[in-house]
Amino acid sequence: MKKPTSFFILLTCLLFISCNQKSETDASEEWVQLFNKKDLEGWDLKITKHPLNENLYNTFSVKDSLLRVDYSGYPKFDGEFGHLYYKQPFSWYRIRIEYRFTGKQLQGGPDYAYLNGGVMLHSQSASSVGKDQAFPISLEMQFLASDEQKKRPTGNLCTPGTEVSIKGHIVDDHCINASSPSYPADMWVTAEAIVMGDSIIQHIINDSVVLTYEKTHIGGGLISPSFSWARGGFGADSAQWLQKSGTSLGEGYIALQAESHPIEFRKVELLNLKGCMDPKALNFKPYYLKADNAQCKY
Repeated sequence: MKKPTSFFILLTCLLFISCNQKSETDASEEWVQLFNKKDLEGWDLKITKHPLNENLYNTFSVKDSLLRVDYSGYPKFDGEFGHLYYKQPFSWYRIRIEYRFTGKQLQGGPDYAYLNGGVMLHSQSASSVGKDQAFPISLEMQFLASDEQKKRPTGNLCTPGTEVSIKGHIVDDHCINASSPSYPADMWVTAEAIVMGDSIIQHIINDSVVLTYEKTHIGGGLISPSFSWARGGFGADSAQWLQKSGTSLGEGYIALQAESHPIEFRKVELLNLKGCMDPKALNFKPYYLKADNAQCKY
């Protein structure tokens, strides 16, 4: 009898998690609040054309327990794409975010960035992003809202400098639409991603699975709307990323995106799925899916 492959074992685990989304969180699950509702402690930020941790015009701020992408201090948008990076990388985890769009897009923002935000998964670190780099090498779970004229799904995937497969085939499109319904700008939406290293990632919107993909790796060439690796857009960094093309991408940082439209976040929480899987250990967790028994404590 043919043994099931690890891919199908992981897919079974993923489907089991997804089918239980509507149940209350298990009391044993140790969700970590990445956003403390007070300040930006634990986060680094990088805005295009500016040094690491220069918070241009106070783009990222906390007010009334909400993490805000705010453009009220800007005269206009001039390519200052921003990302807020959590300090620690992860590989196997669940990330849950509650967001809504507010206000109007800043003058000068690109058309595609209207009612557009997102969270970058498996991202390069903030400190490794080039000064003029618009987007980090990452997998973007894209957040979109709709108005009376534009109806579009949210929870999509965009792939700056990355590629994925769906149903066994590499997808060439830079952005891949999810199957979610459309939501108005002022509505709070719960977005979740279940991330299993470089094997399977699933996007969930308001408890419904909207996109599943696998075999995440570096490639595709696109880093910024204006230039690619092949044209040397980042000098030495471009050469380094080109050498890594085809390399699996199974770990990285989490980054919240600022693309010229104001957005608020009221929850950013994470459940680590990698850890001690020895039931005899004091820190064993039944929900872990990836063993790291070097962390076991007895």
